[in-house]
Amino acid sequence: MRIMFWAGFVAFITDQLSKYLVIHTMELSRVMSIDVLPPLLNFRYGENRGINFGLFGDGTDASRWILIAVACVICVGVVVWAHRHALGVWAKISAGLLVGGALANVVDRLVYGYVLDFLNMSCCGINNPFVFNIADIYIFAGAIGLIFFTSTPKSAPKTSRKKGQ
Repeated sequence: MRIMFWAGFVAFITDQLSKYLVIHTMELSRVMSIDVLPPLLNFRYGENRGINFGLFGDGTDASRWILIAVACVICVGVVVWAHRHALGVWAKISAGLLVGGALANVVDRLVYGYVLDFLNMSCCGINNPFVFNIADIYIFAGAIGLIFFTSTPKSAPKTSRKKGQ
């Protein structure tokens, strides 16, 4: 469980530091847009009051608290599940990344009332209008890692009986 804690801690800290540096130090909240490596990487200021892509983001205070509660329940569920199952190192790291990223977004909702987003990536003539943050990357990577690195117990092979035995 220690490795899960440290993976979550790293995810949480790197997300919060990246938001502080880009949003506040580089003043993205004031300038609204910084081209870093256009069109591949741009910083675009965003306030996400919903879930992915702003879904269910009606901006009410009730929805904010519901999203905080859901994220916390999911985090507790993942930690309890990981504690009860024999997981490999990569599965534990994946669980930690998911929980750390989710808690980083919870802190944003508690402090700002919304999740701060700033990453925008486009390519090949496609203009992506969406923004996301480092925590979203950790949540996605953690969920995918849990799918790939969590093995299900193999059942014993079935043997067929021959007639006459």
